[in-house]
Amino acid sequence: MAKHNSSNTRIKRDYFQYLKEAMRRDEASIDTVAKALSRFEESNGYKDFGRFHREQAVAFKRKLDEQTSVRTGKPLSRATVHSTLSALKAFFFWLAGQPGYKSKIAYDDANYFNLSDKDVRIANASRQRPVPSLDQINHVLASMPVATDIELRNRALIAFAILTGARDGAIASLRMKHIDLVEGVVHQDARDVRTKASKSFRTWFFPVGGDALEIFTRYCQHLREKLLWGDDDPLFPATLIAIDESGGFAPSGLRRENWKSAAPIREIFKAAFETAGLPYFNPHSFRNTLVQLGERTCTTAETFKAWSQNLGHEQVLTTFTSYGRVAPHRQAALIRAMDRSRVGDTDERLTKMLAETVRNYQSGNY
Repeated sequence: MAKHNSSNTRIKRDYFQYLKEAMRRDEASIDTVAKALSRFEESNGYKDFGRFHREQAVAFKRKLDEQTSVRTGKPLSRATVHSTLSALKAFFFWLAGQPGYKSKIAYDDANYFNLSDKDVRIANASRQRPVPSLDQINHVLASMPVATDIELRNRALIAFAILTGARDGAIASLRMKHIDLVEGVVHQDARDVRTKASKSFRTWFFPVGGDALEIFTRYCQHLREKLLWGDDDPLFPATLIAIDESGGFAPSGLRRENWKSAAPIREIFKAAFETAGLPYFNPHSFRNTLVQLGERTCTTAETFKAWSQNLGHEQVLTTFTSYGRVAPHRQAALIRAMDRSRVGDTDERLTKMLAETVRNYQSGNY
């Protein structure tokens, strides 16, 4: 069976270019689309896309229902199936308008990649994700070793994540020049830093208390004063691998290069939490921790707007709706309190703050 189709390869290349230049998709998003197309081609015997028929979409949906995840060994989740089919639907809809395919593919044929309404609801269902508390994060920081440069980096990495809420991709690409310890600010400059949607913004250190700020400050001083690193050196450098005394490869220090991806950061988080006897919380969960802290400490809509901007959100409602989910135990407490004459001051303040934010948003102030 063929494992390649040159015509498909050419049109896929055109589509990826379209996604990048016209739709402004990042490399990770395009990789996801590429995987969906590859999965479809493999299932379809690498037939020419020009011979696409709606029955191929129906058959592919059945095959997805039979497939299992390589990682878990369980059937593919509805979310995975939905994202795969959505990518294929968008591709074939685009393809129907391309020269050489207009007479072969109808726009409506792409709709045969749709899931049932029930499956879409399941795929899009919002699920409560665990959020680490500040006490848990401080416990992890206190339990991490600091005997080597690598260990100093690892501990400072987690301290920095809670101080800034920076995404792991941005953290992996930061350099010393992006940090201003005097002003307590991080310049997330999209020309150098891999920020979401290539947005540039500044993040001032969040007032999280504990030892995080001291840990990160001492780490930066160590890089500057002990290792003599300059502005263009990475803030969190990759690990240097060398041959040890036994002739094998082993970590031996820091390399003057940024990480190529955020995968090593997630591994550091996982190891740190497991060593501290806690469940693993990924770097992104720290953003949720900061949102919950903001809800407790911000007293006006304006202060919460500043808190939201510090996370890189252009719209404050993004912070409320995407990250501001009420934890189950808090949800229960609020519901039970409704039969009493007065809800607590904190809850009343948050309600007023949300109402004020919505009014400002609707009036165009935010």
